[in-house]
Amino acid sequence: MLKKILPKRLFYRGLLIVAAPVIIMQLTISVVFFDSLWIKTNNGMTKALVGEVNTFLKAYQKEEYNRDSLINLFEKYLDLGISYEPSKILPNDVPEKWYSPIDRSLRRELKAKNLTYWFDTRSYKDLIDLKIKFSDGYFQFFIPKERVTSSSARLFTLWITLPALFVIAIAIIFLKNQTRPIIKLARASEKFGRGENIDDFRPSGALEIRMAGYEFDKMRRRIKRHLNQRSEMLSGISHDLRTPLTRIKLQLSMIKDKDISEKMSQDVIEMEKMLNEYLQFASSSSIEKTETFNFSDLLEIIIKKYENKNISLKVEKKIYFDGRKSLIQRCLNNVIDNAIKFSKKIDIELKKNKNSILISVDDDGPGINQSEIDNVFKPFYKIDKGRDISKSSVGLGLSIALDIIKSHGGKINLYKSKMGGLRVEINLPF
Repeated sequence: MLKKILPKRLFYRGLLIVAAPVIIMQLTISVVFFDSLWIKTNNGMTKALVGEVNTFLKAYQKEEYNRDSLINLFEKYLDLGISYEPSKILPNDVPEKWYSPIDRSLRRELKAKNLTYWFDTRSYKDLIDLKIKFSDGYFQFFIPKERVTSSSARLFTLWITLPALFVIAIAIIFLKNQTRPIIKLARASEKFGRGENIDDFRPSGALEIRMAGYEFDKMRRRIKRHLNQRSEMLSGISHDLRTPLTRIKLQLSMIKDKDISEKMSQDVIEMEKMLNEYLQFASSSSIEKTETFNFSDLLEIIIKKYENKNISLKVEKKIYFDGRKSLIQRCLNNVIDNAIKFSKKIDIELKKNKNSILISVDDDGPGINQSEIDNVFKPFYKIDKGRDISKSSVGLGLSIALDIIKSHGGKINLYKSKMGGLRVEINLPF
């Protein structure tokens, strides 16, 4: 349950580790302050105020005091606005705020003095309107709110909030700087996994992150060195094999028996084709710059080159993709070539989902058995080696296509088509 609530990214987890203790500490200090200082101070000031009001009422009842002088005295030295309203009844509705500490403490102290009261703390910004029943009317007191509350509460709230926000802001800047090298390393790994050139990568950040970056860079250089050695070896093999094959072709042309010469020439041609396709398969991961291109236009150009009316295309306009254009074109050509060899009607659809591009190729051919789906992606594998049509291929088309799509971080899946044949789905993330 806790794993579902926690954020997934390192930055937000780090921010939670820093911010949570700060917020909890600030809340704890605030609760202690309001409970032990602000509320107690507020209660004491309210108690003193109600005591003064009660003293005034008792003194006003005694005849030995001049009532006008008494009112002037309390107004002058205790900052109270006092007026007597004879023959008036206290209002019935009491506009109290149940969540206000001022209202709670004032109500509690007035009840403790057994006074019949009505007060309003909302109508005036800086005054409290207090009415106390007296004789056949009531006394109306206008009391400054500063008499019952301390202004230090606002200052305390300000000073406790600003440092917390400052600390969290510093933490956000620090965490951004610390997580940036990790994101940079992850993006470099992703690019290298797709076969892109990342010579501009430089390890940075904390010591542990730098160590991981340096080890990744060493691994990348070893893999590149291995790939270069493989390419050089294959180039040498290509040169060495093509020379004797050329000599064999010349010798075959000199044979008088045309039937034998033709049969042997077909074998030589098949060997050359196998060699070319193998070299193409081995070089499918060659370095090519990534570019942004219109996938829709590329697919339309590929279909037009076939000039086949049995191929229908349904495509969304202006779908852009970042990748190696020539490799993607080779992949699509291989998939469509296979469909053309084994079927008559082909439906191709291109659509864009939220985070990926989906290309589907449906045909009405014989399809592939479920048990053979994994095998057809193996190099040089043929489902039916006896069919004449299989002799025109060495079984590398889907292998090359799979290698290209995986180098772009995508997937190829094979299903049974609604048309009765095979459905090839290519999923490319962007």
